[in-house]
Parts: sequence; structure tokens; C-alpha cells
Amino acid sequence: MITVKEFPGKQFATKEELFKELSANKALLKANKMLQMKESDSIAYSFAVNEKKEALKAGEVRFEEINVLDVKVVINSCNLFDSHSDVSIDSSWNRTVKNAKRVLLLEAHKAQFDKIISDEIELKVEVISWKDLGFDYEGSTECLVFYARLRKDRNPFMFEQYAKGYVKEHSAGLRYIQIELAINSEAEWNREEKEVWDKYYPKIANKEDVDQYGYFWAVLEQQIREGSAVVFGSNFATPTMSVEPVTDTSTKTEKDTPDPATATPKSEQKPIINLNLFI
Repeated sequence: MITVKEFPGKQFATKEELFKELSANKALLKANKMLQMKESDSIAYSFAVNEKKEALKAGEVRFEEINVLDVKVVINSCNLFDSHSDVSIDSSWNRTVKNAKRVLLLEAHKAQFDKIISDEIELKVEVISWKDLGFDYEGSTECLVFYARLRKDRNPFMFEQYAKGYVKEHSAGLRYIQIELAINSEAEWNREEKEVWDKYYPKIANKEDVDQYGYFWAVLEQQIREGSAVVFGSNFATPTMSVEPVTDTSTKTEKDTPDPATATPKSEQKPIINLNLFI
């Protein structure tokens, strides 16, 4: 018997029976998915760098000396069939990267003040080869990447997890904007879904996984709400390429210290102007 997430508590005797039910309920299933907040995990590809953007080797610094980390993490990868039966399609992240105003890096999708890892984030879509991500698939894939600055005093626990290389996976908290159902069936009632399958299936990296199910949801556009460090994710391709501690490598010396005699007196310090206030 076959069971799938789309129909909890229901079993199907054959794939053909499942495919017919998926097609018949496609509109409702799409609507339900688009109303959900998905926590979809992805490739975790991260490294720490110093202020010169140079990756540091393990052992070069001690954790006790570290106060800031610059990390690069891949929050989602395209063309991979995940445990939600989703496949992110190339360009599906382009609009959200362009328009996102405020995105957070969280601890396990917990939107709480003490679970924020960083709010200093730059989003990018980058093409990364599967080989560089540690997998034997051919070619490359588009990835949603966070460039985040982590400060120890913001979330000391997760700062230490990153600094010690313990963060192995990440996850995207997202909303679906445009999705299509793809089914590998020659039946007349699956004609539209078969067209979607034929269009996007060739680029899927883990074809052996999607072949077992015979269907997937092609995610054509999605909106990022947050990215999270997680222990386990729905996407199995989740290696950490490298996470290494960064120390303060500044060359500040005594001559860089202001002379008290010439320093600006407190009475002459410039006031802070709140640019959010308008007259």
C-alpha cells in the first residue's frame, strides 16, 4: 500500500490510483500548500572569514578570542527532490532576493528574541556545482545563500555551534508563491501534470528518489521569511563545507589610540540623529 503526505490516513493500492487522486484534488492541494509556512531544509554550505574575507584554518585562533563570525550558508538548493515532495526550480528565488526587506537567521525556526542568530544578512542566488557541495551529481545548481554576520553577544550558544563547526544543516522558512504538480503518468487525466514532469524532471539531481514516488511539486516561485540552523532537514544534501572561527585580526597599536588631550570632549560629541523621524 502507498501512503503520501498529501492524503494523511489514506492508502492507495497502486501509483495509478494515487496519481488520479492527486490530479483530481490538485487545486485544493495547491491552495493548502500555498497557505502553509514551509520549513524546508537545504544544503548547508558555510565558512567563516576574517575582515579581509579570507577563510581561516582550524586551530589558527581560539574560540575564547572570537567575538564576530562572517558565515556563508546555503539555505536552499534547487533541482533536488526533498521529503516534502518539492523541487525548487531555477530562478524561483530571484524575486524574493531582490525584494526582501528584513530576513533573519534563526535557531530552529523559533521566532523569539533569544533565538535570533543574526539580522545582518545579505541574500544572493549563486550557482554552485554539486561536486563543490560534496555530491557526485553532475553539473551545478542554483542556491539561496545567506551572507550573515554573527555576534557572540546576540546568541552565544549558536555562535559557539558555528565557531566549532557543529552546524551541519540549514532550513528555509518560506511561503509558496507559484507551484505546479508534476506526475509521471501517461493517463489522460494526468496530461497537464505529465507536461510539467517532462519540463523539469531532466534537471533533478536525485532522480532515483523522485522515481520512487512518480510525482513532485515544482516550486516556480517562493518567498523567504527566515533561514534557520537545524539538526535534521527535509533535504538530505546538507553538508557543511567548513565553519571556522574568526578572531579580531586588526593591527591596532598604541599609536592608533586617540590622545586624551586631542580627543573630542563629551560636550562636543555629535548627537545621534534618528533618520526615521521626519518633520
